[in-house]
Amino acid sequence: MLGKISEIIDNQVYIKLSIDINNQTNLIGLHVVLEDESKKIIGEIVNVNQEKMIINIVGELKENKFLPGSSSKPSFKSNIRIIKLEELEQILGKQQPSHGQSFFGYSNIYQNYRINVDINEFFNTHFSILGNSGSGKSCTVASIFQHLFTSTPTPPLKSSILIFDAYGEYTNAFSNLKQHNPNISYRVYTTNIKYADTDIIKIPLWLLDVDDLALLLDVTTPNQLPIIEKTLKLVPILTGDSEETIKNKNDIIARALEDILLSGQNSTKIRDQVIAVLTKFNTSELNLETQIVQPGYVRTLKQCLFIDKTGKFQEIELVTEFIRSFINQDEAISEQKSSKECFYTLKDLEEAMDFALISEGILKSEKVYDLANVLSVRLHTLANSESKIYFEYPEYINKNDYIRELFTDHLTNNKCQIINFNINYVDDRLAKVITKIISKMIFSQALENNSRGSNPFHIIVEEAHRYIQRDKDTEIIGYNIFDRITKEGRKYGIFLGVITQRPSELSDTVISQCSNFIVLRTMHPKDLEYIKNMVPNISTEIVLQLKNLQPGNCIAFGSAFKLPISMHVEFPNPAPNSNNVDLSKVWYQ
Repeated sequence: MLGKISEIIDNQVYIKLSIDINNQTNLIGLHVVLEDESKKIIGEIVNVNQEKMIINIVGELKENKFLPGSSSKPSFKSNIRIIKLEELEQILGKQQPSHGQSFFGYSNIYQNYRINVDINEFFNTHFSILGNSGSGKSCTVASIFQHLFTSTPTPPLKSSILIFDAYGEYTNAFSNLKQHNPNISYRVYTTNIKYADTDIIKIPLWLLDVDDLALLLDVTTPNQLPIIEKTLKLVPILTGDSEETIKNKNDIIARALEDILLSGQNSTKIRDQVIAVLTKFNTSELNLETQIVQPGYVRTLKQCLFIDKTGKFQEIELVTEFIRSFINQDEAISEQKSSKECFYTLKDLEEAMDFALISEGILKSEKVYDLANVLSVRLHTLANSESKIYFEYPEYINKNDYIRELFTDHLTNNKCQIINFNINYVDDRLAKVITKIISKMIFSQALENNSRGSNPFHIIVEEAHRYIQRDKDTEIIGYNIFDRITKEGRKYGIFLGVITQRPSELSDTVISQCSNFIVLRTMHPKDLEYIKNMVPNISTEIVLQLKNLQPGNCIAFGSAFKLPISMHVEFPNPAPNSNNVDLSKVWYQ
């Protein structure tokens, strides 16, 4: 017996010691049982001196089950003792993992006590791993997933884990998993187009919808979305050089020209606009050199645009009637065909956007045209940059087959359990867009799955503060995909893992929807305050501990942990390539 209760204030119990504290090992952090004939209250030792001990009540043992919380208080006659092993197992779990559990690390309080975590409780929710640079985040992630596949005899072969790897660190950690089980497969995609040693990330352009293109083209106002919608309607009917495609192009050009001819502007302006349109938009049948045949003479369209000395456009009626002959009266057919899926390239999309600009009559308004033309310029820049390779998928594929292909090991034709997108070689803006597009594609497939949640995915985002931000997506397209995943994803089997050193820069919605947290050393006052305010069930004591943790040590808490646990994560083998530069070797070698 450690002593007698002298005082109970709120959640704290003050003990007058009856033992010689000098003969004890460190007691801080140990759990004690305050027991009488009716109940067992569990407390944690938070303060000790020569005469007294302060205990925080953390829960109660009832019928060999631990119930967290402080709804019940001990009686003053309670017997106070250090917790027994079988009682501790009700809090921290058994040391030998059973089916459905995975090894995470060792307790910092109870030496060599293994912390095994229920897979459903941890991986069936969104989670965050937080900590300063150098605190051991990458090693923690690598260790957790290595043990997920190696600490039990039956690894999760049907798992689907996507890692967006900001620095290309994890290949070294996961490429040897197959040695533990030949059915485990790991695949890497890279953004390094100059020294690609693995498959380059390639996204089928035709799988992108209006929202995806809005992100890709950095849309700044919802007023730009209609032009993207029109572009996506036009690209299937304008792709290729078939007779029908030319007919559709003629129809769009002719409608734009008709609007100009009937605009009521002065003749010179009408002529100049018609020439400008036909210079940029033309076909083999409709261009400035197209011949207009009249009884007794033949002239080109350009010749018919002549303005006489009085400033009159003498042949405007003739030109208007000729242009009208190219207009397709069966608009319903065009709209129906515009909804079909087909293979197309960035050049095809660029041409479709150009036609969308004139088909919407944007030429009538300089202000609206300038707003829409920005998208055309950005698309043209992308189509002529090195980054175009990420959207040059070699052949047509639908969404379901594309996702299945992502998770296929080409050497064995088996399913990959982990795929890694190395986004280290593109700028943050494009990396964010790629991350959002692929995540949204996974989420939308889950929404369409008739058997809800039967094919779960885990999306792990490294350096998440760079990609999961409080940006303007909600203002532009009505939602942020990561906010939506964290709010709706669980019921569809889509789970988000957030790895970051700056939680205060994350989307508030994302961090508030996480149910499990592994927090390593965190020093920045703003981040500490943010964690304290945003993370559920975190005490001031835990926040204070975060500043002094050694690398690889963490506080784990959430739905998978009955109490906050101080533990150190086993160093991964092999480790990710996340070591700091050794200047003593580099400078003096």
